Amino acid sequence: MPLLLARNWWTLVLRGIVAIIFGILTFIWPAITIAVLVLLFGAYALVDGVFNLIGVFHRSSPNERWWALLLEGLVGIAAGLVTFFWPAITALALVYVIAAWALLTGIFELAAAFRLRQELPGELLLIFGGILSIILAIVFAAVPVLGALSIAFAIGIYAVIFGVLMLSLGFRLRSWEHRLGAGTGAMPLPAR
Repeated sequence: MPLLLARNWWTLVLRGIVAIIFGILTFIWPAITIAVLVLLFGAYALVDGVFNLIGVFHRSSPNERWWALLLEGLVGIAAGLVTFFWPAITALALVYVIAAWALLTGIFELAAAFRLRQELPGELLLIFGGILSIILAIVFAAVPVLGALSIAFAIGIYAVIFGVLMLSLGFRLRSWEHRLGAGTGAMPLPAR
């Protein structure tokens, strides 16, 4: 999986950009209505999930373990579709949808991160992203009666921080790929 992530570093960069844009939009519209928040979150989760799937299926090899990225992508797409097909979702239901999405995303990010650390020692960015996702899930599950403004603010903070982590990881993996000669197709297989 580390090689898959390195070869598809650009999907992490795109995920980071989308997350940052989503986070900024929640700050620009602080009095966001729940309907707009549902649509923004749905679009973000759907796009994030699609980029994850693109990363899995683009240039992956049969011997790589990519199940965590695949599941993370499917969870994102499912969360996005739930919000689009249930547009009249209440603030409380939205909190639970986001909490479930964040928890599952965090678990799959941690699984991918521990695999990545076997090949790229000291790599902590994806671990931080997974922990951040799980913290968001715990906060939303523990205090589900937050108002829409609080939800938007918390999601905005999460999205910007997560976006910066994904951008950083994407560019770090790009450098790693280039150092190993992946751009020329001469990337050696990592030692086990």
